[in-house]
Amino acid sequence: MGHGDVQRVVDRLAAELARSVVVDDPAVRPLCTSPHYGDEDEVRVRAVLQRDPGPDAVGHVLAQGVTTWTRSGVIPARPDIGMHRRVCVPVRYRGELLGLLLVMDADASLTEPEVLAVEAAAREVAAWMVGERRADDAASIAGESLVAGLVADEAHERRAALTGLRAAGTVPVEGPVVATVLAVSPAGAPFDPEHARIAVRHALADARRGLRGPALTAVRDLRGTLLQSGPGTVDAARAAALARQMVAAVVRVGEGRIACVAGLGEPVDRLEDAWVSHRQAVVAARAASRPGGRPRGVDPGATVVAWRALGAYGMLLQLPDTALDEAAVPAAVRALVAADPRGRLVETLRSFLAHGGSAPATAAALHIHRTSLYYRLDRIRDLAGVDLDDGETRLELHLGLKLLDLVGG
Repeated sequence: MGHGDVQRVVDRLAAELARSVVVDDPAVRPLCTSPHYGDEDEVRVRAVLQRDPGPDAVGHVLAQGVTTWTRSGVIPARPDIGMHRRVCVPVRYRGELLGLLLVMDADASLTEPEVLAVEAAAREVAAWMVGERRADDAASIAGESLVAGLVADEAHERRAALTGLRAAGTVPVEGPVVATVLAVSPAGAPFDPEHARIAVRHALADARRGLRGPALTAVRDLRGTLLQSGPGTVDAARAAALARQMVAAVVRVGEGRIACVAGLGEPVDRLEDAWVSHRQAVVAARAASRPGGRPRGVDPGATVVAWRALGAYGMLLQLPDTALDEAAVPAAVRALVAADPRGRLVETLRSFLAHGGSAPATAAALHIHRTSLYYRLDRIRDLAGVDLDDGETRLELHLGLKLLDLVGG
């Protein structure tokens, strides 16, 4: 190409139309812009100065479904963010979306012949872009594949990925490594998976720009991964704040159609062990995405959950969803729940087990007399048919109650 060829097309079209023109990549990041023609708005000025139109503008453009367009369409104005109306033509080569060509049209005065000229320019831009874009995409895909391989389940994949990253010179400095995982899902219709992936990429890119230390990122399906390294990664509060920032960025770009949660893994000492932190982050994100069956102690409204907050739930949440149903709950727990509609005995059993079977500690926690506690424990023994003095039984009941939480009992 390079961009010079596209730039010439952009400048020529802008001069013919006497309007501002831009070619963005599919993530709505500017690649080539024409001079202003007196029709610029706040979004365009920001895009030219910062190479980023801002999350609200990106979300607004993507919300129109541009990733699926095959011909020209209109991006309506957004006065609240200082954005004028635009005509947009997808830049495609053999169906592949290479970018977006946008022309300012604040007063809706572009004529049909002028729109045809814009479409012709988009075809010309596609011819110039396709070669280098495919090379860029291949390099990007290869890099993301290495990062994804670094946190893969199989040890041989992790070794190969680490070798590849070292050969590419992209291995972060030695030091603690921590994983953050973003998981997205539909929040409204229509839901465009490509819109969701672009939103995640924007959030990860913004996060990387704000980090002091090195980082690796990857987006696979509807999940984004950030691996941070360096001494600052051990600061749990900072990691949580960054995760909340990324979640907010995804939701903002998603224009109300994309939900996002994040999971935080624990720091590990070596990049070779990043998969451990990543596995923990995946499980924590799963906990955050379970509105009907969240672990106790996790705020029902939290969009960011840390592995360290899960305790034993972290182990249980590694079971497949098909296993997390009522059948997984021990019969003794189900019997007690059925016989205790007010839940008083279930909560008594929870407290008793949480306090290691200590009657004084349990009675104090429940603010009841010890005699009342003994009465309740006898009732639990009778209704559930269990021996509360048996260690294995206590373990089964304790895990059973945690499973009950996860199945929404």
